[in-house]
Amino acid sequence: MSNQKNGLQVLDRKTYAEETPIFRQGDPGNAAYVVQSGEVEIWTSEDGEKRVLGVVKAGGIFGEMALIDNSPRMASATAVKSSVCSAIPDRMFQEKMDQADTFIVALLRIFCSNIRSMQAAAEEPAKSKP
Repeated sequence: MSNQKNGLQVLDRKTYAEETPIFRQGDPGNAAYVVQSGEVEIWTSEDGEKRVLGVVKAGGIFGEMALIDNSPRMASATAVKSSVCSAIPDRMFQEKMDQADTFIVALLRIFCSNIRSMQAAAEEPAKSKP
């Protein structure tokens, strides 16, 4: 995970080879990630069909929703190119959330709930197809 150096929190960096899964849809959230280099594809799978939601490039963050609302991963993440990501452990993330303004934290949780609801609604027509 992370370690302390001279009172500063140092994030773990991990290199992922091309096409390496970082986490899978439905997994519990134990970290958010910041892309240092490379590209990470965010995608879902419904009935074996892959649906790409987006690509996160250097400087972008992914995996944060599961930490904000303590829900399972809504999507999978796979390195599209060789990528280096810094992991923000759930414990560090929660410490920051605990220090944040309660109004902002409530808004973030509402945003996550809305996104999850929209995703579920978008998947519903696919489930009802004959």
